[in-house]
Amino acid sequence: MAFEDKIKELLDKRELAKLGGGQKRIDAQHAKGKMTARERIDLLLDEGSFEEFDMFVTHRCTDFGLEKQEYLSDGVVTGHGTIDGRVVYVFSQDFTVFGGSLSESFAKKICKVMDQAMKVGAPLIGINDSGGARIQEGVQSLAGYAEIFERNILASGVIPQISAIFGPCAGGAVYSPALTDFILMSKESSYMFVTGPKVVKTVTGEIVTDEELGGATVHGSKSGVTHMIAEDEREGILLVRKLISFMPQNNLEEAPIMPCDDPIDRLEDSLNYFIPENPNKPYDVKDIIHAIVDNGEFLEIHRHYAPNIVVGFSRFNGQSVGIIANQPSYLAGVLDINASRKAARFVRFCDAFNIPLVTLVDVPGFLPGTAQEYGGIIIHGAKLLFAYGEATVPKITIILRKAYGGAYDVMSSKHLRGDINYAWPTAEIAVMGPKGAIEILHSKKLGELTDQAERDAYILKAENEYKEKFANPYNAAKYGFIDDVIEPRNTRFRIIRALQALATKKDTNPPKKHCNIPL
Repeated sequence: MAFEDKIKELLDKRELAKLGGGQKRIDAQHAKGKMTARERIDLLLDEGSFEEFDMFVTHRCTDFGLEKQEYLSDGVVTGHGTIDGRVVYVFSQDFTVFGGSLSESFAKKICKVMDQAMKVGAPLIGINDSGGARIQEGVQSLAGYAEIFERNILASGVIPQISAIFGPCAGGAVYSPALTDFILMSKESSYMFVTGPKVVKTVTGEIVTDEELGGATVHGSKSGVTHMIAEDEREGILLVRKLISFMPQNNLEEAPIMPCDDPIDRLEDSLNYFIPENPNKPYDVKDIIHAIVDNGEFLEIHRHYAPNIVVGFSRFNGQSVGIIANQPSYLAGVLDINASRKAARFVRFCDAFNIPLVTLVDVPGFLPGTAQEYGGIIIHGAKLLFAYGEATVPKITIILRKAYGGAYDVMSSKHLRGDINYAWPTAEIAVMGPKGAIEILHSKKLGELTDQAERDAYILKAENEYKEKFANPYNAAKYGFIDDVIEPRNTRFRIIRALQALATKKDTNPPKKHCNIPL
């Protein structure tokens, strides 16, 4: 074969590989409002940066007539490229080839890029659009999943791992995304579940659709499986790019510092009057976040799940931080099972990847009731406590209003190695609120008062005395548990100065194989 013919053969094979399962199936993919595997990669990565691996790989199965069907790349596109000039590794499942089903060769391709990402210390992004295991390959496909899972586990806390779900993800396939740091789903076109609607109907008798069982809305608000929901694939891919921008390449590096034109000493005068005079009146803590971070930019994680706590990424003077904030406008900002799990996972991610933590506190306590106790609020609340106590990154805490009971301890208190703990003048730090405290502290006297007017007057006087003592931050400041009481409008400046002071912080945990976090 002449040299020119060999070049032509190469180019022809490349074009064939890019067609995946063929033009007809590509058209069917587009008709569903979905992109192809390569279109997704092209949008995700910087233009012209993608370097593909294993374009010419094919399956090895000869059973059930598969020896007569062969597609180059075998259902998954793998390789590396850049996002904003930073190297990432990526795999994108191709639904046009055998419905994106996973074969032995398919799995080996994914494992190769995972291994390479670990070697060079670069983030891994997986785009999922697969019907599950390739049934014709039997145990080989199951083994392929397990090989991927093991790599997800070993990579955890070493390199950032992000999963984008842009189609079906069912059965064993769901566990790889579940092992990664962040999951993103697109509305309408994606779903995740361990067993599908047909099996559910057979086993339990329930009749449910794919969307009702495992759609983006369900997993974004009810189960908490997905961290972000996109309107469509295009928005989803842009969200992945944004998410990556807040992270370092690996656990040995710092997140990139971005240029910042937002003045360090910018004052937000409105914050001086932001907290309502009535301690029971709600407000939106996200208004405070937007007011103090660089250019008001806040990328919220788990927006629709456990909204009584807010978590997400922002920057202060160009430096990435993770923000955790109680949300008084939902359940008064109380901590419950879901909020504890949500915040604990986020705190641990930030700690693993050297991202400082800024905590805004306004918490009346843990949610009472049999549902919470039977559901294990003790164990789940301990997860958040454990996460904060274990974290060695810079930890800055600002108590905005209420910090009652054990929830005060849990929310990055000085006693959990909080580095710099500030309070606004509106802070209230106590074992419990005035009403409950008076009922306990003055129970004997209240039992003696039979006249209702006299009783009400006594309670009012006792509550005012209690508020005078505890409805301010100075009692805690007296013991050094609060480093300073700050003017709310200076909050941005004080956080930035704190981050600068803590830039060289060194803190370690005792030597151990690994911790045993309450699961």
